[in-house]
Amino acid sequence: MTAILGGGLSGLSAAYYALENPKLGSVVLYEATNRLGGWVWTKKSPNGGIFEQGPRTIRPHGDPGKNTLKLVDALKLDHKILSIPVNHPAAINRLIYIDKKLHVLPISLKPLFRTCPPFKRPLLKAIWNELNTPSITLIDESVYDFIERRLGKDIADNVISPIICGICAGDAKQISVNFLMPKLFQIEQMHGSIFKGLLKERMINSGRKTKMTPNKMALKHPLDMDSVDRAVKEKWAIWTLEGGLEQLPQKLADDLYSRDVNIHMESECQELTFHSDCVELKSGGETKKFERIISSLPAKNLAALVKKQHPDLASELEGIPTVTVGIVNLEFPREVVVGDAFGFLVPPQEGLPILGTIFDSCVSPQENTVFTVMLGGAWFEEYFGTNPSEEHLLKVALEQLRTILNIVVPPIGSNVSILRNCIPQYIVGHEVRMNRIKNYIEEHKIPLGLCGSSYEGVGVNDVILSAKNAVSNIN
Repeated sequence: MTAILGGGLSGLSAAYYALENPKLGSVVLYEATNRLGGWVWTKKSPNGGIFEQGPRTIRPHGDPGKNTLKLVDALKLDHKILSIPVNHPAAINRLIYIDKKLHVLPISLKPLFRTCPPFKRPLLKAIWNELNTPSITLIDESVYDFIERRLGKDIADNVISPIICGICAGDAKQISVNFLMPKLFQIEQMHGSIFKGLLKERMINSGRKTKMTPNKMALKHPLDMDSVDRAVKEKWAIWTLEGGLEQLPQKLADDLYSRDVNIHMESECQELTFHSDCVELKSGGETKKFERIISSLPAKNLAALVKKQHPDLASELEGIPTVTVGIVNLEFPREVVVGDAFGFLVPPQEGLPILGTIFDSCVSPQENTVFTVMLGGAWFEEYFGTNPSEEHLLKVALEQLRTILNIVVPPIGSNVSILRNCIPQYIVGHEVRMNRIKNYIEEHKIPLGLCGSSYEGVGVNDVILSAKNAVSNIN
């Protein structure tokens, strides 16, 4: 019998995949709160606005993206998919707020040869700098230091730093490049230059190309295409679910209930005791025995459960920091025109309390105009202290939209959430730490699998795939 800790997206996914592994026997899931879904949470305003508290879009690319789409198809949610193709404004236009102006992140070749704000030099100079900068043999460094060293401080400040704010609400000067951008880091370490390495790899891959074969997908009837095929054929950049992304964990939960999975709500795991032949799990004053545990809990929560028996493992888990993000959803009359863009990000050096704003109505058409303002992140306590009121966060968000977007009318709907410790930070050395954690569990033969955002990625695709891997790695 297997116990799964946590009823967020990764825990629900782990339970789903566990049912496909006959070695795991029956599955019991423990969720400490009164709802399932974790950080994937959709709220709806009385006026019809869709307020996402956590993630709202998903990328279809790579093995993680394909895995999620296959899961969506299996759950029969594919009819709810709202795709955003590569030529959609939300895919093309990503804005940066610098020097009190909004700038579009460049996607054309024009900034290569001309100076285009917010940059103070043609980007060709940054490429020339990269080609002529000697490499340094390193195990890891921060994303900021890597980009500054290879491309210059302006790129690190004005492009990479706000992008990291958008990905994990974090400080690029702390986040590991070897974990977040492993391919670019490894190319530089191997070839001495990002651009030289990319060019060499492209030439090698071109030489490996064989005679063209018919495209099997092109031979399929549109009705026979699954979501993975559609994403390729229709050139999706991102996708979401019509009506809100929380439908994904809700559908997972429905599937588990239909297959008689025992889900304990408001049942926090209070203690784990590992024995040679079983694991004792204490919850609500009751102790049960299991063959193994799969934890989707935040690393620090799991650390508290293993600290008594395995203090060294707990110390490693406690070393994975998190940040708090304030989320302010705002709904305005449709007369308030949203920009044709995904939204804007704010570089930390601008000294503003917001990380950025998502133009939800552009990403997913709605009856009214909806924005989501993200506040704080790595700088939450610096700007808001330890216990700010929701009213204060709402006031700050409205002030920022008034200044940046010139929105002066009051909202017709709003929602404020303080998501405490919601996003793990993969700081420099994270990969080495993860290897130590995995080695410790293996060497001490602890029947414990790990999944969730604390370890291998914070995105929806990442946590679902981590759950699948945690289950498939059990012998």
